[in-house]
Amino acid sequence: MEMPVPRLRLLANKAHIVCRLREVLSKAAVIEHATETRAYECDALSAYRCPPLAVVLPSTTAEVSEVLKICHQEGVPVVPRGAGTSLAGGALPTADCVVLGVAKLNQVIKIDYDNRFIRVGSGRTNLSVTGAVEERGFFYAPDPSSQLACVIAGNVAMNSGGAHCLKYGVTTNNLLGVTMVLMDGSVVEIGGEYADAAGLDLLGLICGSEGQLGVVTEASLRILHQPEGARPVMIGFDSSEAAGACVSDIIRAGVLPVAIEFMDRPCIRATEAFAGAGYPDVEALLIIEVEGAVSEIDFQLGKIVEIAKAHDPVEIRESRSAEESARIWAGRKAAFGAMGQINDYMCLDGTIPVSQLPLVLRRIRELSGQYGLDVGNVFHAGDGNMHPLILYDANKPGDLEKCEKMGADILRLCVEVGGCLTGEHGVGVEKRDLMHVQYSKDDLEVQLAVKDVFDPEWLLNPAKVFPLAITRGRRERVV
Repeated sequence: MEMPVPRLRLLANKAHIVCRLREVLSKAAVIEHATETRAYECDALSAYRCPPLAVVLPSTTAEVSEVLKICHQEGVPVVPRGAGTSLAGGALPTADCVVLGVAKLNQVIKIDYDNRFIRVGSGRTNLSVTGAVEERGFFYAPDPSSQLACVIAGNVAMNSGGAHCLKYGVTTNNLLGVTMVLMDGSVVEIGGEYADAAGLDLLGLICGSEGQLGVVTEASLRILHQPEGARPVMIGFDSSEAAGACVSDIIRAGVLPVAIEFMDRPCIRATEAFAGAGYPDVEALLIIEVEGAVSEIDFQLGKIVEIAKAHDPVEIRESRSAEESARIWAGRKAAFGAMGQINDYMCLDGTIPVSQLPLVLRRIRELSGQYGLDVGNVFHAGDGNMHPLILYDANKPGDLEKCEKMGADILRLCVEVGGCLTGEHGVGVEKRDLMHVQYSKDDLEVQLAVKDVFDPEWLLNPAKVFPLAITRGRRERVV
């Protein structure tokens, strides 16, 4: 994978840069020794690694501002980092950059139950947002599989979703406002604490911008009343195509479950061995959850089961207790970790129209045979957000490159059938050289122009999102 050439001037001036950073942060908040920065040399896309120049861990928005002012003055690239759970290399450093971690910005700043929002530091974990309000019967809806570890800053950067996004939407549908620090240290407020805040509507631009425009330090998030009840059903099929067709028919029928999750046999077996959730040994499994009053749940599940029976399911198992429901979801949440016990893998993230699920699943199986690499499928089927896990051997020469080529073919397939390159993981470094598959030259030029406005020197999160071939001219301005 090609990366920008490090600015040798910055590497030579490391001591000076670190000294300036320590003027505005405590000694412990500036990490510069090689053995300590190693923990930040990659994110969850661990196939690629690069030690940064230094790492800073500010505790306040004011400290973030001071750090960015210094880096702006010195021409130092900055890579914002949440919890490092990015699966697209969104927090991969360059050798001449300062990694700015937001983990210490984890406070609950304000809770307003009457107006249903919570304001938190962007380093707060996703799951702990719900933890702060659940005693009063509220919750925060977006629930990425990594929600125990991932933080709000990364969720905003990648517009993260989760299993329940079918009904509640992804981060952008639950984000009201942010405090953001620009590369020159300016602090700006975008959106607010209520829907339709006054001023320019830039929130949709910031959410999903992958740290290209600024560093988010605080976020106001919509909180919702917890539903009266919820219940999942597991439905097993003897083919992935049958499961995909069932999903399409459920959506076509106008039923709106809170979640529809898909797992195929390789993933089912790995997860069962890892978590012991009691999954049936079938070719494909759907986990479908509905919520509401008991009568509403019964009605919705009745319709879903009726639709499923038209596709000759092998097994239908409806949860009858809170414990059984927890077991069902525990298996799904453990899927990525379970697959990691089998082999190295690359987790893709492409979105397709739900009606194209049978076709795309068949083509992925064909590509698996063509490349000689096994694939496990686990994804949010309700909104067509696919996560094929391509298994490879990191110690076998050429296997990673073969895996990348197969992944690129799958993502091209997603675009060809009317979908897009990413649903919730972002572009990062993983998909940047495929951006031309989805966007025309003019489309990309508009996106580059937006970057120019917010970050004229192109110092924020370098080498991400945009193909290097079309950004070299802009980057060379600051070398």
